[in-house]
Amino acid sequence: MATANDLQFNSLINNLIKEGLLTAADAQKHYQDSQQKGVSLINYLVTQKIVSSSVIASKISLEFGLPLFDLNAFDIKNVPPEVITTALMQKHHVLPLVVRGVTLFVAISDPRSFGGFDEIKFNSRLNPEPVLVEEHKLAKAIDTIIEAADTTMTDLLDSDLDNLDISAGSEEGSTATAGDEDAPIVRFVNKILLDAIKSGVSDIHLEPYEKVFRIRYRSDGILHPVASPPANIANRIVSRIKVMSKMDIAERRVPQDGRIKMILSKTRAIDFRVNTCPTLFGEKVVLRILDPTNAQLGIEKLGFEPEQQRLFLEAIHKPYGMVLVTGPTGSGKTVTLYTGLNILNSTERNISTAEDPVEITVEGINQVNVNPKAGLTFATALRAFLRQDPDIIMVGEIRDLETAEIAVKAAQTGHLVLSTLHTNDAPQTLNRLMQMGIPPFNIVSAVNLIMAQRLARRLCENCKTPAQYPPDFLLQAGFKKEELEQLTLFKAVGCEACTGGYKGRVGIYQVMTLSEKMRALILEGGNTMQLAEQAAADGINDLRASGLNKVRMGLTSLEEIDRVTTEN
Repeated sequence: MATANDLQFNSLINNLIKEGLLTAADAQKHYQDSQQKGVSLINYLVTQKIVSSSVIASKISLEFGLPLFDLNAFDIKNVPPEVITTALMQKHHVLPLVVRGVTLFVAISDPRSFGGFDEIKFNSRLNPEPVLVEEHKLAKAIDTIIEAADTTMTDLLDSDLDNLDISAGSEEGSTATAGDEDAPIVRFVNKILLDAIKSGVSDIHLEPYEKVFRIRYRSDGILHPVASPPANIANRIVSRIKVMSKMDIAERRVPQDGRIKMILSKTRAIDFRVNTCPTLFGEKVVLRILDPTNAQLGIEKLGFEPEQQRLFLEAIHKPYGMVLVTGPTGSGKTVTLYTGLNILNSTERNISTAEDPVEITVEGINQVNVNPKAGLTFATALRAFLRQDPDIIMVGEIRDLETAEIAVKAAQTGHLVLSTLHTNDAPQTLNRLMQMGIPPFNIVSAVNLIMAQRLARRLCENCKTPAQYPPDFLLQAGFKKEELEQLTLFKAVGCEACTGGYKGRVGIYQVMTLSEKMRALILEGGNTMQLAEQAAADGINDLRASGLNKVRMGLTSLEEIDRVTTEN
């Protein structure tokens, strides 16, 4: 049933049509387009410059009897602090202007923002009163507020934490503080999360010790300390994170898993995978930042060499067979697989994934979180997928013989199967499958491609500088004698634009298809060393050789390649 506001809104659109500012057909089309973009019709009409912001504001003012206010005459610094959160401002597209007694005057540009007034009233404990402003001015003001709220960690430590009223309270008291929306603890935790997102880090570590409480970010694979709040507020910070993650805050004796979702805008949300672990002096918390945009880099940005990229694309476009990606935790396997899945994702294909847990959500792909406690294992999920007419299956990790057998059978019966294993290089993967109990003839018939990978830190383009090394050192590192004269290597320096001379990461790959000689060696039961020798004979670069290519290209340093690869 339509509300009074809906009827008035429809009347507004009809008036725009009557005055020739819109046609009925255009109004319907613009409405559909705005829904697809996830924005309001008013926002769409203004941003697409179909109707001016001032014209719409004046029409809304007349239609709804709302006072019209020019935001240019308002000093954004006078916005009442923390009356409503920036998340609510974004969600309902509103801006608090001033508080008079128990009344909060709220700037709106779209009458449909009235739908959020109950939530604003509940959170602010004030009675919201609407004031109409122009759409483009409101959007700019909200963006300014959000940018201003995104202060640095240093500013936060110098202000909020120094002024905290730190006292030894009971667990119940700590919990109550953590649940208070105005508490400095809440703001501190929020800033840690926001600063981590802004800095592009992958993990946040909160570690309690006897006399200190350390917070570190993992940036480009390396942990860096960023803050040391007082140790006696550690429990309050941890309790706040557990509340956000919907964990049991009273249980501190066993590890717990949870998840936090932070909505940054209408088009971007960040998930945090949270784990707690009891230690000697309290619970350590690690948050893994799961940013869907990381899986939308495009294959050109992953760091493949041209031939490696060609082999990978050929393998994922085959109608059946296995593509295996190997490497340690944090080597970028999931991003590589999802880059391939994004290429394959279309309405013509049925794609299903089983992961533990799902780290990147993608529309159009059927994603399953395995839950061994509930009986939903990788093997169970795979069996279910095979009964659902799949084209492409992605298994988060092959950990046991049962999962490996089902995956191999799926690859042999007309399905493309993508998965990961924890091995050091591509030849070891073949030996690992045999050790798990997969017959060699099944490996030969099922596997299309095996790819080992690592992530190396990129040299900062602003400050990297040429480096000089003794010829004997370069030869020992793996370079050829004939290339030494023309070889230019770079080293890390460090500047304001980077961290220790590095900014971002690049993939290093060993991409191996199975040649006829390799297949014959597998059927003979060859060991890892024999398989590696055959791979080298087939002209497949190992991780070290691929890393040295990145050094030749000036993308990274020799020291970084020494860190992430083992010299053969």
